[in-house]
Amino acid sequence: MKILVTGACGYKGTVLVPKLLSCGHQVVALDTQWFGNFLPEHENLTVVLGDVIKTHEIDLTGIEAIIHLASIANDPTGDLNPKVTWETSCLATMVLADRAKRAGIKRFIYASSGSVYGVKEEDQVTEDLELLPISEYNKTKMVSERVLLSYQDDMTVQIVRPATVCGLSPRMRLDVSVNLLTMAALTNGKVTVFGGAQVRPNIHMQDITDVYLFLLDNPQHTGIFNAGFENISILDIAKMVSEKLDVPIEVTGSSDPRSYRVNSDRLLAAGFTPRFTVADAIDEIVVAFQSGKLKDEPHFHNLKWMQKKELV
Repeated sequence: MKILVTGACGYKGTVLVPKLLSCGHQVVALDTQWFGNFLPEHENLTVVLGDVIKTHEIDLTGIEAIIHLASIANDPTGDLNPKVTWETSCLATMVLADRAKRAGIKRFIYASSGSVYGVKEEDQVTEDLELLPISEYNKTKMVSERVLLSYQDDMTVQIVRPATVCGLSPRMRLDVSVNLLTMAALTNGKVTVFGGAQVRPNIHMQDITDVYLFLLDNPQHTGIFNAGFENISILDIAKMVSEKLDVPIEVTGSSDPRSYRVNSDRLLAAGFTPRFTVADAIDEIVVAFQSGKLKDEPHFHNLKWMQKKELV
């Protein structure tokens, strides 16, 4: 299958694309490459330096499926320039979906976000609960979902609401909770927690990329799927890191109210089985850092890098 992957050079894309190639697919990898290009060369891989905002420039010739990962990722970066966030994370999705329909593409897998639920008190946050997004990033994801669902009669639409991803990637991110806390412990000798009571769902990098492969192989499963298998408070994550590295925890205040627990029974019922844990992510980050394979690079922090390079 010939697959267009947008945002292919990002945190998830850099792990997903090699998996697609190993399955025998042809991949067209579209990315602005703001944070670099860590994809391996491969005879079935075409890397295109491009921006999804310029959707009309994307060549859809021969494309059979789209895995749409591209967006201005996470709340702080989305707030840097709301106009660019809406153009990149929403308008581009709308136009790409319309072009896909006109081109006869029958598969569209979309990376939404578990954060579309906003602040929830329910113990079981399922896919049918009301969405109350509280940031530009969340709002663009919600609107994009609604747009894509309107194309269900024209193509197979599969929407993933991932939890916070953790674990290694060649295009690492050190600004997501598990990775951030682990790297802080490794470099500062302590774990600083802002708030700590906030509960966040988590999913390992290997599992979330396998979710996309699972959906690609199972077009009969359509609609929206939560993807997160460990609902853990930020403080409890810090405790796991602290115990692993024998470092103290420092707790300070936080203005971030986001707290939610996702239920992924729908994805499990479809037949997907997760294989990795937060503890695995912590372990592999520690090993990579201590062996010199992972460093605290500036371009592994989205917000700081985008501000420094004035990317939006």
